[in-house]
Formats: sequence, structure tokens, C-alpha cells
Amino acid sequence: MSHSDASIAARVRHVEALLEERGLVDAQELDRALEAFLANAKPANGKRIVARAWADTGFKARLLENANTAIEEIGLSMGGGLQQQTLKVVENTPEVHNVIVCTLCSCYPIALLGPSPAWYKSPAYRSRVVRDPRGVLAEFGFDPEGEIAVWDASAETRYLVLPRRPAATEGWDEQRLAEAVTRNGLIGTAPV
Repeated sequence: MSHSDASIAARVRHVEALLEERGLVDAQELDRALEAFLANAKPANGKRIVARAWADTGFKARLLENANTAIEEIGLSMGGGLQQQTLKVVENTPEVHNVIVCTLCSCYPIALLGPSPAWYKSPAYRSRVVRDPRGVLAEFGFDPEGEIAVWDASAETRYLVLPRRPAATEGWDEQRLAEAVTRNGLIGTAPV
């Protein structure tokens, strides 16, 4: 845990203690809520979204227009905090490859991708992917075609990449399509 993480953790614990002291929550209530949230927050959720978009062009159109509403169709949401975040889905095409970052901290769609990977939170990734996205992607062993668009997440807006559907997947059902998707593909640091 870094110094800034320790400082934030101390402030969070102080707020928790005040809530407990005033009888607004019991000592275990916050832990149970966090455990329940993390139990349901996993990359499989993001994979389901992509698989549905690949299999259903109507869903894909709704997803690109208003992702928060579209994901409710498959029982998912961006809820879980005091404020609902806006989810924006950005589609990879032959001309444009998308990659996600949060330059200020490590904002990330946890509900859809599970806890973020350590490299996503690192200052090196957060600063370099904006300046040299092609160089950073090369370090992941990936050299996408065309332009690279970098999307900067925030506390209000989270992003999810809709990767290009792999060739030779026609006829696959949604479950098999979902198995082809990776967390890094949903962030944009790898192809699918």
C-alpha cells in the first residue's frame, strides 16, 4: 500500500468509525456490503456485455448510445456507490483502437471488470499511456492498426472497450463468445 493509499484508508476508517459511533451502521454492515459487491464484481460481467453486443446488433446500438440503460437488459448496473457512474462504451474498429486510463487516480468499472490490475493503478501506466499509447501497448505485446484513442476515466464516467469480434466466431453462442474476451481486451491493452 502506498503512502497516499494509507492516507485514504485512514480517512475511510475514520468516517466508518463516526458512522458506527452515531449508530448509523453496525460494525459489520459495511464489511458485508463490500464483500457482497466484490463477490458480484468480476470480469465475467464485462465479458457478457461484449458477447451480447457481438451477438445482437440491436443491443450493440443501444450499448453504444446509452450503456447504463443497455446493461440493465442483462441484469447489470453501474450502481454500488453513493452516486451512479456513467458508463461509456467505446468500440474498436479497423481505423481506431481504444484504450482506457484514469490519469488522476485509478477510476475503473469494478462492477463490470472486478478489481483493477496493479499495472492499471501504477503511475507509469497512467502517465505514459496518454503520451505514448503505442509504446505502452507494445510493452503489452500489442501493436494495433490505425489511430489509438485514449479515454480518461473519472469519478463520474467509466469506460469499457468493445473489442473487435475475432474472425471465425460466426455461429458461436454468447457463452462461447464471452470466453474469448479478456479483461485486458476490455481495457484496450490487448486484442481479443
